[in-house]
Amino acid sequence: MALSVMRRTESFKIMYPMYYKTCKTLIRVGQQYRKVALCADPSSGLTPHQKELQRVAQDFAKNEMAPNRKDWDESETFPISTIEKAGSLGFGGMYCREDIGGTGLSRVDSSIVAEALASGCTSTTAYITIHNMCCWMIDTFGNQEQRERWLPDLTSLRKRASYCLTEPGSGSDAASLITTAKLDGDHYIINGSKMFISGESHCYVVMVRTGQAGPKGISCIVIENETPGVSFGKNEKKLGWKTQPTHAIMFEDCRIPKKNLIGQEGQGFNIAMKGLNGGRVSIASCSLGAAQSALEMSLEHLAVRKQFGKPLASNQYLQFKLAEMATDLVASRLMVRNAARALDAGSPDVVSLCSMAKLFATEKCFEICNEAIQMHGGYGYLNEFGVHQFMRDTRVHTILEGIQHSISSLRKNNIADLIEGQEEFYQLNDSIRTSLPYWENLNHLVKLYASNTNRNEY
Repeated sequence: MALSVMRRTESFKIMYPMYYKTCKTLIRVGQQYRKVALCADPSSGLTPHQKELQRVAQDFAKNEMAPNRKDWDESETFPISTIEKAGSLGFGGMYCREDIGGTGLSRVDSSIVAEALASGCTSTTAYITIHNMCCWMIDTFGNQEQRERWLPDLTSLRKRASYCLTEPGSGSDAASLITTAKLDGDHYIINGSKMFISGESHCYVVMVRTGQAGPKGISCIVIENETPGVSFGKNEKKLGWKTQPTHAIMFEDCRIPKKNLIGQEGQGFNIAMKGLNGGRVSIASCSLGAAQSALEMSLEHLAVRKQFGKPLASNQYLQFKLAEMATDLVASRLMVRNAARALDAGSPDVVSLCSMAKLFATEKCFEICNEAIQMHGGYGYLNEFGVHQFMRDTRVHTILEGIQHSISSLRKNNIADLIEGQEEFYQLNDSIRTSLPYWENLNHLVKLYASNTNRNEY
């Protein structure tokens, strides 16, 4: 019988080598427990350069972040010294140009770094990615004088930047923001407030209204923290993300030099939306790192925890759950890195790919972290074990950078627009239209869509 099992196993390995490698359970026959390992290796498919970059970030996360994660969370400490150390490794301006101190990484490389850092402390890494987005906005849309003025200190993380878009009355509907910037000679007078602003920073990249209602009236201005008229609300008490302060910022008759305007007047909404594409990849990357750590913690716990005389790792149901968690993690990673490649290539479908990656990865990774608590049982609920911190920190990832139902609605509308575009194309070319066998089905779908005024139903 043993020989028969061995033959079947060898046959399975030959017929399905990749599946066998991914899903196999390695059993160590030792004292009284077995160890389970899954092939959800984040270095899979990376180039030697990317693996070295990942190793540096993983070492930093392991040595500088993970040992302090629990204490930072409990004391709500913003670890400025650790963030500055990250800057010394080039993690303050990862995808900024090198002439002003940036590291010049691709978006794929930056995603790899963010994932690795987040495995040590997800909340702190999330702030670092927000800072990186602010640096990129100045680097990409600012003039040379602005780049030289702000970026050397920001990319090194000697100084920090935060992003200000959300307001009390405008979240997903960013184009409805009402913080105003009225031109007065060579200064703007800023009035209004922003909410859910992360970090204690030296400067803030702020979206303000300089013109008409709607997206075309929005501009982007850098406001420094010591500017008269700038005040801060209390540090909000939150479920997660406790290692970075979150507060409101109020602007009351703040006089900001016109030279602080990034890009042109009316370009702010475009800057914000382009930043959002990268922000979604970054926050999804942070979710990957949290899920990877939660999975590894679960594997370790199941290997040593015994119930009914056997290690939990021998329980078939838990093995199936681990396989599902690993599968969701690998699928999420593939979607995130594919979206990052689209950003690097300037792909025309970059908005959809980044939105899909954020939607899928943040949900699946949160589920992985939540399931990890369940696998730990009562221990998962204790602060000492720390696995619940990954769950708490990733919960907000499904909300910020575009709440999930808003992203789903965007995707549906994009698909509907594609259908309308297809109709126009076929009307322009009857010969092509009549040559396609599925025209009737498509035409019926277009008419059905056009007859319904509520686009969100499709």
